[in-house]
Amino acid sequence: MTPWEVFAVKYADRNARTRKDSFLFDDNHDQPHDMDYFIWVLRQRDEIILVDTGYDQEEGEKRGRPIRQHPAEALAPLGITPESVSTIIVTHLHYDHAGGLRYFPNATIHLQAAEMAYATGPCMCHGTLQAPFTADHICEAVQRLYSGRVIFHDGEGEIREGITVHRTGGHSRGLQVVRVHTEAGWMCLASDASHYYENFMTAKPFPIVVDLSDMLDGFKTIRRLASSDDLVIPGHDPLVRELFPAYGPDHVFRLDRGPVKVLPS
Repeated sequence: MTPWEVFAVKYADRNARTRKDSFLFDDNHDQPHDMDYFIWVLRQRDEIILVDTGYDQEEGEKRGRPIRQHPAEALAPLGITPESVSTIIVTHLHYDHAGGLRYFPNATIHLQAAEMAYATGPCMCHGTLQAPFTADHICEAVQRLYSGRVIFHDGEGEIREGITVHRTGGHSRGLQVVRVHTEAGWMCLASDASHYYENFMTAKPFPIVVDLSDMLDGFKTIRRLASSDDLVIPGHDPLVRELFPAYGPDHVFRLDRGPVKVLPS
C-alpha cells in the first residue's frame, strides 16, 4: 500500500482563551489556553484530498475571530489552487471546518449522513446547538447535494486505498475522523473528536458537546485507529506545531513522517 503524505496548514488562531473554554471539569479554569485552526492536506503523487476547509475573513469578523490568512491562499505553498481540488472530506459542518466550501467549486464532499441530518434537522431549533453552525455553509453543502457532489457515509467508509473515515459523534452528531496510511504508520486526523492532545489522553471532554458518551467513546476510537498516540492529530492543538516539522513556510507542517519531538506524557 502506497503511503500518503499529510500536511497540517494553519490559517488562524485564537489566543484570548482559558482552560475553561477547552476542558470540562478542569481545576485550572482561568489559565490561558491558546487554540490553532488547521486544514489538512493528503497527497499521493498528483492526487490531492483536503480534510476540511476552514473559514474566511467575513465569518471571522462576524464571530470576532479573525484569520491570519485565507485558507485557500494558505494552501498555495503546496501548489494547490482551489479550482484543482476535486475531493474534500468534511469532518463536520461547524463554521471553522466547512466555512470555506464555496471556495472549492469543483469538489465533491464526503460527509456523514448523520451530520447533514443533524445540521438541517429539529436540533437546530436550539440556539446553543445551532451556534457553531452558519446557515450559508449548510446551504452550500445542500447545493452540493443537489448537484450530485456529496458522498454520504454511515459510520465507516473508504475514500481511497489507505484513507478511511469513521464516525465518532460527540462534539457534533455526525463528526467523523480520518485514518490515513503514512510512512510513519496509521495516522488519525482526529479533527474535533479531540481538540487537544489532553482531551483524549486524559479523557477530559471539550465543552461543546452534543453527546458526552459518544465523545468519551471517541477518545478510545481515535487511539485505536492510530498506530500510536503520537500519530493522533488533534484538531486545534498548538502543540502540533512543536512536535512536527515546518514544511517551507511557517504555517505548513508535515505530519506523515512522524513527530520530531516526543509527545509529553
